[in-house]
Amino acid sequence: MSSRENILERCRNAFNETYERPNLDDINPLTFKDPLQQFQATSEAMGSRVINVKPGEDVNSIIRDVYPDAMTFASALPEITIATINPDTVESAKDLNKTDVGIIRGEFGVAENGCIWVKQTMKERAVCFICENLVIMVPGSKMFSNMHEAYPHITFNENGYGVFICGPSKTADIAQVLVTGAQAARSVAVFIMPE
Repeated sequence: MSSRENILERCRNAFNETYERPNLDDINPLTFKDPLQQFQATSEAMGSRVINVKPGEDVNSIIRDVYPDAMTFASALPEITIATINPDTVESAKDLNKTDVGIIRGEFGVAENGCIWVKQTMKERAVCFICENLVIMVPGSKMFSNMHEAYPHITFNENGYGVFICGPSKTADIAQVLVTGAQAARSVAVFIMPE
């Protein structure tokens, strides 16, 4: 028996008790009368800026107003005309380095935690994490109260990648110092889009 098999066998033998899988029908997840309103409140509590885009408003102008000093905008979305870099046409992910604002689309939001499901629709998914500031456009009509409701709506395309994003990157050490933007975007703006 190899050392790997020996270790695994010892781990298996260390568990003396077994437990039945919980009945998912017995779980009563949080629900909200107005998931969109709760999503907005939770997103702001997680550090995101929430902007409600009204029908007919130019999202490009709003993004420019939110980030007036930004020079580099990365997006593969057809309606984003201010993009200076397209994540579908760069040679590699490193070409997205020093992007001021990345602009992506979220499929839906989750009210209980402020998360947004983002499916990879661009060649280089690094745009979601490498930019200084991230804009996520999500339809206001696609909000779920909790993860139990949201999970059945997760889909993948041929890229096979998706991720829940909730606010800007954060980390804290044992000195209780919270650092925002340590591993990914320093700021996140959630644009609630009309239908």
